[in-house]
Amino acid sequence: MSKALAFAAIGEAAIGAALLAVPSLVGQWLFGAELTGVAMAVARVAGIALIALGVACWPGTPLGGMLTYNAAVTLFLAYVGFAGGSTGMLLWPAVVVHAIMTALLAWASTSGRTRNT
Repeated sequence: MSKALAFAAIGEAAIGAALLAVPSLVGQWLFGAELTGVAMAVARVAGIALIALGVACWPGTPLGGMLTYNAAVTLFLAYVGFAGGSTGMLLWPAVVVHAIMTALLAWASTSGRTRNT
């Protein structure tokens, strides 16, 4: 892997972790305004996506990046729904779709390893 790609992967994953942990602070630093309301949830989903992008940029792990993204978004959206936060009519269908994608990607990851041995 090139050093530039490794640096980019680490950087994106770090920003993603910051968006996941302290989205309001990142919003303040980036845009000069504190994130509130639904912007916090959107920022956290963006953080999950950046972490998954960092995982996908490592050699041989694009499937791992998509698996990371779908599993984390499934858990986060389900948490939002169960915690009683902002829930629209597509929240639970999105949870189901991401859960199905997670299962399919996990199966693809497992079946790919068993065929190679």
